[in-house]
Amino acid sequence: MNITRRSFVKIAGAGSIAAASSHPLNLLAGDVPVIEVLNPYNRVPVSLIIDDSTCLVNMAHFGIPQFGEVFPDQYKQDWRKLPREIPDSFVREFGEWSLENGIKGKYSVVPYPACTGWVNRFIPGWTGRELKDSLDLIREVILPNWDIHPEMVSHTRVIDIKTGKPYPDATPDYMENWEWSQSKSADELAAYQAYALTILKEAGLPCEGLTTPGGYGGRNQNNLALSTLEAVRDVYGAEIPHYFRDLFTEKDRSVAPQVLHASNLDSTDPKCVVSILGCTGDWFGGWDGLVPGNVDRFITEDLESGRMVEVIESGEPAIMVCHWPGIYYNGDKVGFNILKEIKKRLDQKYDNLNWMKMSEIARYWAAKELTSVSSTRNTIILKAPFSAPGFTIKVNTSVHNPRIKNQGEEMKPLMLVKSKKNLKSNTWYSDKTESVVCFDLEKGTNELVIN
Repeated sequence: MNITRRSFVKIAGAGSIAAASSHPLNLLAGDVPVIEVLNPYNRVPVSLIIDDSTCLVNMAHFGIPQFGEVFPDQYKQDWRKLPREIPDSFVREFGEWSLENGIKGKYSVVPYPACTGWVNRFIPGWTGRELKDSLDLIREVILPNWDIHPEMVSHTRVIDIKTGKPYPDATPDYMENWEWSQSKSADELAAYQAYALTILKEAGLPCEGLTTPGGYGGRNQNNLALSTLEAVRDVYGAEIPHYFRDLFTEKDRSVAPQVLHASNLDSTDPKCVVSILGCTGDWFGGWDGLVPGNVDRFITEDLESGRMVEVIESGEPAIMVCHWPGIYYNGDKVGFNILKEIKKRLDQKYDNLNWMKMSEIARYWAAKELTSVSSTRNTIILKAPFSAPGFTIKVNTSVHNPRIKNQGEEMKPLMLVKSKKNLKSNTWYSDKTESVVCFDLEKGTNELVIN
């Protein structure tokens, strides 16, 4: 999956939580505050989406010949020169570096990678112990900072979920990347996705979302969203399913997450699904590890431009997209070194970034879009279908001694900080014209007394 195989179709999201004011004013007698929901902890979310990763198998080596059978004029790469394996030694190196540097995001585990074998059973060419060790390593160094997604079942041939065998026809109609998914109902897609999710569950991996392989569902996006909601809830019971399908690289094009198909918000079982949008192409090393990337496309050496700068300055989540074969880049680690340089440059330029997993971003945006807000002069009531840590709001007035009361709890004071940069849960900052309050939003009714 890469930028040329993705559909750039924006999905309409839910409405805004509350009216925002771009010109804060001191409140007059009888006025009520105007409230704006900010980013978590008043920081810009940053993340990394890793596609085409799995246990042991280099998806490029095993996938290219299958793509080439369908489109021989388009896939002429000499796949035999590519390594068959992306070793666990690299997974450990990458995972430990990510833990040390706070890098977070999404890491795919393709369940039946390029039809080589099953991550919950065995993969021919590797021993059972090697597969077990690979899964254990993912739990150890990947799970703490990364969401795990299936990238459907094989990322190549469509699998007959009744038999577990690939369909016999190597045509676009029976490839996950192309036509098969475009005409399927939400129930048909949900059954297929649940099959993929179940393999990961049997392998002992947690999951709250999924990633589409290539063009999967690109012309069938409403059913894709509905099927993700159904499948992830059914297999894992995830409260807020999410998925990655689209990325947008055009300047000034919104890449804010889209909260879709919200329902039952006043019940004990609210529902929604969140579409997470990437903001970059794969400028690391590509899905096949054949063309090296360029760090300047993300952020230039002078720190003044690049796609990450554009998106971070807009305040929207800046979510990069890469592919595991390009991060490894045939053992030369070209993409990995680009990521290290991006991190270095971002740290040089910004002190207001917040690395987050996909599930964390999805949860915050669901709360942001779906929480209802009402207020009097002194009190703000937030009725939240979903909880969200670090929920942050701006109020167009100075506040004094704010207190928060979550449903069934005692009123507790919040701590004043000297700068917005110091905001964390249960703190607040105020000047003469406006205030920013940060707290853990709980599911149900939250009462915030601001004066």
